[in-house]
Amino acid sequence: MRFGGITRQRVYQLALRADWPPPLDELAQGRVWKAADIEAWIEVYRPALARPAD
Repeated sequence: MRFGGITRQRVYQLALRADWPPPLDELAQGRVWKAADIEAWIEVYRPALARPAD
């Protein structure tokens, strides 16, 4: 899944940042984040990639 052009692989790289939202849970398949948390982070730190408001 992609958020604002950010791939899953990039999300795992970004997750190392102190300002990245904490995961909702960690499953056997990997960490899981709330979409709203990721979208909020994109709006603050990567506004050019944010989805336009409806």
